[in-house]
Amino acid sequence: MNLRPKAVLSEQEVQRGLKLVIGDGLAAEAMTTLTGGAFLVAMALLLGASNFQIGLLASMPTFTHASQLISIWLVRRYNNRRAVAVLCTLLARLPLLVTGCIALFLPGSASIELIIFFLVFYYLFGSIAGPSWNSWIKDLVPEQRMGAYFSRRSSYTQALNVVLSLSVALLVDYIKRNYPQYELNTYAVMFIAGGVIGITGGFILSMAPEPQSYLARENIFRLLKRPLQNRNFRNLLVFNSAWVFALNIATPFFTVFMMKSLGLSLSYIIGLSILSQLCSIFTVRIWGLFADRYSNKTIIAISAPLYIGCFIAWCFVGIYSRLYANLALLAIIHIVTGISTAGINLSLTNIGLKLAPRDDAVVYLSAKNIITSIFSSIAPLIGGILADFFAGRHLSIDATWGGPRLQKTLHLVALHDWNFLFLLGAILALMALDLLGWVRETGEVKKDVVVRVMRSTLKSSLKDAFLIGNLLSWHSQLRAIIKKKTS
Repeated sequence: MNLRPKAVLSEQEVQRGLKLVIGDGLAAEAMTTLTGGAFLVAMALLLGASNFQIGLLASMPTFTHASQLISIWLVRRYNNRRAVAVLCTLLARLPLLVTGCIALFLPGSASIELIIFFLVFYYLFGSIAGPSWNSWIKDLVPEQRMGAYFSRRSSYTQALNVVLSLSVALLVDYIKRNYPQYELNTYAVMFIAGGVIGITGGFILSMAPEPQSYLARENIFRLLKRPLQNRNFRNLLVFNSAWVFALNIATPFFTVFMMKSLGLSLSYIIGLSILSQLCSIFTVRIWGLFADRYSNKTIIAISAPLYIGCFIAWCFVGIYSRLYANLALLAIIHIVTGISTAGINLSLTNIGLKLAPRDDAVVYLSAKNIITSIFSSIAPLIGGILADFFAGRHLSIDATWGGPRLQKTLHLVALHDWNFLFLLGAILALMALDLLGWVRETGEVKKDVVVRVMRSTLKSSLKDAFLIGNLLSWHSQLRAIIKKKTS
């Protein structure tokens, strides 16, 4: 396995490398689908995990980001980003195999503590691989095509997620209903399959070429000061940190809420997740094209308010006991979530890559990941503690109509347990969004201009353009109404 970088890459080598990166992305998506998300939460709950442990599982992917300092040291020492990324990727995916084998062949030894122990190594080596991979891919992908390429890659991985997650969810629910004694074995096999697929993806990644780059041989902590001395990048760090803190205080508990409070099966939960994924697939390329044409910051300013609206909508799920009413509301939430997160995730990735100087990309991106990971990992732990605190508390606001022939009570707000977290997350996310104005991006276009262009584009291709166009600008309309009333 030749992992040496090349001084110059031909166009043919670049195109081949881009295809291989997509291949590894598909393998990584299959691996994370089988061993993460709702399936990991379901396995943890089966093993008796508490709210704090659920929060710990959610925080681990970012909690280990401090290890990215090791990645900077390795890249500076060997000037070989591909070797660091590939070897650490392979080491990261081995613990999944071990975890699955223990749960399958030694079921009496399986526990939530054991799962957490092995996942530490999975996320640790994955974090070390991350900055090297980001810097490597930044140089491999032509900048003018970055938005289109990553949106295409994202649409492929999301399509795979849709097919795989639904198939596995139906299988798991079938086994739970008919062979409940084999439920833990099913999750164990999923971990083994995920590990095998992930390791295969690591070997696919090893065949992608790397353009040679050199990292300055300075003190590692002095290197990390550079991103903090760059005012614009520092503003991006402030916004990104506040944003991920607001989101992660609540999002890890959406699945727990649906399982424990609403009593939904995995098939329903994965089905809603697929609905969200489909909306992301159908819109991510549109977001990518507009991000390339205008700016990533503008796309965030449009899509983030939609996501905040979804947080608020979560507070109304479960007010009424009718299953279909809750499912209808959940479907709307997941549709808008899929549309908005496609733009947010794509743009947050691209703006970090765009604002990082070429020669110091690995340093800037590592600093970004390390700093944001602190807030991203603390938030679920705080969320778990708050979930336990709010467990015995509730807030209800009702409207009651009384008459000679009709007595009717309308539940307006009913906050309890996890709903408090959802409202808190919405408030914090709204506060974080105001920090986006501090960030400056080359080619930035005002949000109102892009909204008009997007509305015009959507009108020409979608029958529901009126609805979507108003969704894109609801945040501005709401602010205008508030200003009008207070003036």
